[in-house]
Amino acid sequence: MSRKKLPIGVQTFAKIREDDYYYVDKTGFALRLIEEGSHYFLSRPRRFGKSLFLDTLAELLSGNRELFTGLEAEHKWNWDRRHPVIRLSFGAGVAREPADLKEKIWEQLRVNQKALGIRCSEPTAQGCFAELIREAKVQAGAPAVVLVDEYDKPILDNLHDPEIARAMRDGLRDLYSVIKDSDAHLRFVFLTGVSKFSKVSLFSGLNNLKDITVDARYSALCGYTENDLDQVFAPELKDLDRDRVRAWYNGYNWTGDAVYNPFDVLLLFDSGLFRPWWFETATPSFLIDVLTTRQTFAPKLDRLIANDRLLSAFDVDYIATEALLFQTGYLTIDSMRERGATTEYRLRYPNLEVRASLNGALLDALSARSSAVAEHSSRLYDLLLANDFSGLEQLFTAFFASIPHDWYRNTPISQYEGYYASVFYAYFASLGLDLTPEESSNAGRLDLAVKFNSQVYLIEFKVVEHSGEGAAMAQLKAKGYADKYRGRGQPVHLIGVEFSAEHRAVVGFAVETLAG
Repeated sequence: MSRKKLPIGVQTFAKIREDDYYYVDKTGFALRLIEEGSHYFLSRPRRFGKSLFLDTLAELLSGNRELFTGLEAEHKWNWDRRHPVIRLSFGAGVAREPADLKEKIWEQLRVNQKALGIRCSEPTAQGCFAELIREAKVQAGAPAVVLVDEYDKPILDNLHDPEIARAMRDGLRDLYSVIKDSDAHLRFVFLTGVSKFSKVSLFSGLNNLKDITVDARYSALCGYTENDLDQVFAPELKDLDRDRVRAWYNGYNWTGDAVYNPFDVLLLFDSGLFRPWWFETATPSFLIDVLTTRQTFAPKLDRLIANDRLLSAFDVDYIATEALLFQTGYLTIDSMRERGATTEYRLRYPNLEVRASLNGALLDALSARSSAVAEHSSRLYDLLLANDFSGLEQLFTAFFASIPHDWYRNTPISQYEGYYASVFYAYFASLGLDLTPEESSNAGRLDLAVKFNSQVYLIEFKVVEHSGEGAAMAQLKAKGYADKYRGRGQPVHLIGVEFSAEHRAVVGFAVETLAG
C-alpha cells in the first residue's frame, strides 16, 4: 500500500477524495442514518471529524456520485435522489455580543440563498430561514436537508459571561425553532456540536431530534478504530510502537467501538512525535477554573459515576462537572449498567494524553503556576527511577515551599485538605505514570499505587496537626495495602507522607521496602 497525503485540518470531503488523501470510509454510517430516520443530534469533542462527516452527508444527499467511487455508499445509494442542502456553521470566529450572532446568522443565510438561487423576502432571520427551506423544496421538487455544524459554539465561547451566554442561547433557540416548524418541508436534519444542551433550554420543543451521542451503533461515527488504523493507515505505522500509539491516543468510547482522536493520530504520523496534540489546541481555561473552583478532588476524576440525566445536565446556568468533562472529551465511558429506570455510567480518562495533560494543567492551577513545577516534575521521574527516597522527600518539601504564601491566603481552594492530596496526585499523573487511586478520600487522605520500573510504590498522604506522628505509615500497615501486590516478584515500597496545613510543609516522610 502506497502512502497518501495526511488530511490534517481538511474538512472538505471533495478535497480529500479528489486530492488523494487518506480517507476512513464513514459512508456506511451516513446511509444508515438516512434510511432509518430523519432528525438527528450528535455531540462529540472538538477536532473529532464532525465537520467532515457533515460535509460527507451534504455530498451524498446532493447526489455527487463521482466522489463516492470505491466507498460503501457507491452501490447502495440511489443516485437519482437529490435534495437541496442548507448548511449552517458557527465554527469560524467568535461572537461576543448578540449583534455578532445576528450578523453571523444573516451571513450564512445569504450564502445559502446564493448557493440555491433563492432570494428571501422575509425581513427577519427566522423568516428567511423558513422561507429558504420552503422555496428550496419547491425549486428542487424534493424535501430540503438542513445540516448545522458547531451549533453550540456561540454559547460555549461565552460561558465565562453567563448573561451573554444566555443571550446567545436565546438567539440560537429562535433560529432552531424554525426547524421544528418546517418539518413538512424537510427530509433530513443533522445537528452537531461539542455539548448537549437540554432540549427545553435550546431546542424549544424539537422533540423529534434523535440523540445518537451515546449509541453503540454510532460510537465510531467520528474517530478512527483499531481496524481503521491497521487497514487505512498501515504505511504510517511501520516505524511506530503500536502499543504506545494505542496507550497515548486510543480509548474514546460511546458504548461501542473505541476510537482514536483523528487529530492526534494524523499529527503523530506527520511528525513521528508523541505529544498531547489535541490537548494543546485550546484547552479552555474555563474548564480548569471550574475544576479548581469546585474543589474537584483530582484522584476521583478517573472513576466518576454519572447517570444519563447527569450527563445531559448542560446549560448556561448550571453545568455538572461530569457532563462538562464527558462532553468536552476529557472523560469517556468505561462501562455502563442499568439501575432500574436509570442508566449508570462509569467514566475514565480516555488515554495517556488526556490523563497526563489534564493533571498537568490542574497542577499548574493548584500551585499558582509556580515556576518550579517543570523542574520538580523532571526530578520526580529521575528520583523514582533511582529509588532515591531521600531525594523524593526533599523534592516535595521544596515544591510546597515554592508556592507563594499570598496564594495560600487568597485562594479558597488551598483551604480544604483535599487540595494537598490533589497536588500530590497530579504530580505523578502529569508524568503519565501507571497510577491507581486506592480508596481515595477528599477528607485529606490519599492512597495511591504507582507502578513504575517493575516496582510498586504505595503512598499514603495525610494532613496532620503535629510532625512525627507516623500516622500515614501506620495507616498503610494497618490496612494491609501491600498484601495484594506481594508474590509478584516486584519490590513494594510503602511511603507515608505527612503534611502540615498550618506550616504548609511536609513534616513527615517515612519509607519501608517489602520484598515482592
